[in-house]
Amino acid sequence: MQSAPEAIIYCEGAYQNTYGKTAHGLMRRSKRFSIRAVIDSTASPADAGELLDGIKNSIPVVNSLSQAQQYLSTNVERYLVIGLATDGGVLPATAHPVIRSAITAGMHVICGLHDYLQEQQEFLELALKHDVKLVDVRKPPHPKNLHFFSGKISEVQSKKVAVLGTDSAIGKRTTAWKIVEGLEASGRKAELIGTGQTAWLQGAKFSIVLDALPNDFVTGELEHAAWLAWNEMKPDYLVVEGQGSLLHPAFPGGFEILAAIKPDFIILQHAPKRTEYDGFPYRLHSLKQQIDALEAIAEKKVTAITINHEKMTKAEVEAWAKTTENELKIPCIDMLWMNPQSILKLL
Repeated sequence: MQSAPEAIIYCEGAYQNTYGKTAHGLMRRSKRFSIRAVIDSTASPADAGELLDGIKNSIPVVNSLSQAQQYLSTNVERYLVIGLATDGGVLPATAHPVIRSAITAGMHVICGLHDYLQEQQEFLELALKHDVKLVDVRKPPHPKNLHFFSGKISEVQSKKVAVLGTDSAIGKRTTAWKIVEGLEASGRKAELIGTGQTAWLQGAKFSIVLDALPNDFVTGELEHAAWLAWNEMKPDYLVVEGQGSLLHPAFPGGFEILAAIKPDFIILQHAPKRTEYDGFPYRLHSLKQQIDALEAIAEKKVTAITINHEKMTKAEVEAWAKTTENELKIPCIDMLWMNPQSILKLL
């Protein structure tokens, strides 16, 4: 049996903040790669899992590519994955020498930013010389390969769960995977519809990269991914990873998912301690405003609230969840810290 490709994650300066969310996703789940190390000199030395979730996973956080390469096996396909999610998808200049060194060492490079590796001559020439691949996950597909909305979503008989959020970088994808895992553990068949570069990197079979698509094709590609998953796998549930938020000034995505997928259930991820949209000096709309907006557009009630516990203790999370459940009369839980059965039973 062929070994899975091994990967080093480049996350310099970002592993301990939201700009490292691609790296975080790969730490929590990766079917596409065997992750061997994370590069972030500002967080090294550390265990990547312990630093992220308090649970050791024996993946080291190191200072440099040369240190990370010590953890690679011989005779396997090797990748450098850019684990950053920066504002505007810009590749930091500090990453360039690391990418050059990786290519020279015979490593393929994967990037999910809007700065395309394949359009930078220095990388192209070096990759050709060393016979390695440059993969730009966020590069827009040719329009001839895209799908326009057709209404075939009505053929999909799976129950559809949309995991949306009140902000970007708030844990929607992690919660979506946790719901998939919970449904599977209860004997249901579930598929994740990935909508960003990280879900694709994690190995989600039915994925699009929503913010790489021309606007004309966003709903059509969402619809097609769901339709394809239904036709190929016949799952009981399709769980759709949200993007941005309905009211976010810079990162939309909620409306398109509601319009194209027509979900049966809406799970809303929220970070109670946030007061501004991530990375922007704009007041975060209240939870009630966000719920009202979603329910007005979807013509469905929000099924449950899931919590991002950043800057909160477990006691604070439990108290906030209890108060919010009493106010909204729907389940409110932290999928990483609490038992998800109340949500799974509703689904």
